[in-house]
Parts: sequence; C-alpha cells; structure tokens
Amino acid sequence: MNLILRLIRIVLMSFFRARLDVLGVSVVNFRVWPNDLDFNGHMNNGRYLTIMDLGRIDLILRAGLGKYFLTGRWVPIVASAKLRYRRSLGPFQKYQLHSRLLCWDDKWFVVEQRFMVDDRSVAIAYIKSLFRERKSNLAPAEILSTLGYTVPSPPMPESVQLWMESESHIATD
Repeated sequence: MNLILRLIRIVLMSFFRARLDVLGVSVVNFRVWPNDLDFNGHMNNGRYLTIMDLGRIDLILRAGLGKYFLTGRWVPIVASAKLRYRRSLGPFQKYQLHSRLLCWDDKWFVVEQRFMVDDRSVAIAYIKSLFRERKSNLAPAEILSTLGYTVPSPPMPESVQLWMESESHIATD
C-alpha cells in the first residue's frame, strides 16, 4: 500500500478512535506490502522508520495535538533514533506498531515504538524529538500543559539516559 494511502488512513482513523492520555499507547495495525520489501525479501530497514512516522502521527493526533500539528503551527522534529531489529517481517505479514511517550526532559521528548507480531517484539526504537513553533523550540512542559498535563516525566530508563548522553559526544561538524 502506498505510504500516502497509509497516511490518509491514519489521519482519518484518528477522528474515530478514542483519544489517548498523554502516556497512553497508540496501536496501529499494518501489513508488509511488496513495496516495503528489500532484496532479502523482508521489510526494508528504512521502511521501519517511515512506518514509525505514521505511528507518531497517530499518537500526536489522538493525544489532542492535532489542531496545532495539522495547521502547521507546531512542527514535530525528530533529532535522533535508536532502532534495534530483533526479527524480520516477511511479505504480507501483519504486525502492530505500538507508540508511546516514554519520558521527557527540559528540551526533548523520548517516544518508544515497538513493532509487534503476536505479542512478540520484532523491533524496538527510541525517538528523540521536539516541537518547533516558527523560529523556536517548544519545551515539553509547554506542550503538555496545553493538554492539561502538569505532572513530571516518568523516570528516564538508564538505557535511554546512556543513549542521550552518548549523543552529546557526537561531533556535529
């Protein structure tokens, strides 16, 4: 299925699916189509990242940020992704993408996304992202207060802390 058709489906279905709590889990069902495959006959590693975009769009829309996102007032930006492949997804295989806001700090949101088949994890990713408004970044606390959510972040898992710290040592030249 063409990616634009998947995007249209995600946006339309978000109007009919239950609204998510800020820490709720978005679950979207997909199938591996022939245009998702690489030369090895399984889902291309780059396609995982594209499908993850769709999962985050569902999460954003169903959490109540759709009006800001769709009007272009706030733009979600992915700064980094850490993705671990555990098993292959083959042709026509059904799978689910589970997306949730894992934690945040003063600048970044961390989203966890899991590709699942029969309640087994096929791949897991952490996405470091933020929202921008015109020429400035928006603090996660500001975004969350828009949703009426004012409690602190859940604890950041140690593995995510280590990943975030390792990113600060990467040269940006």
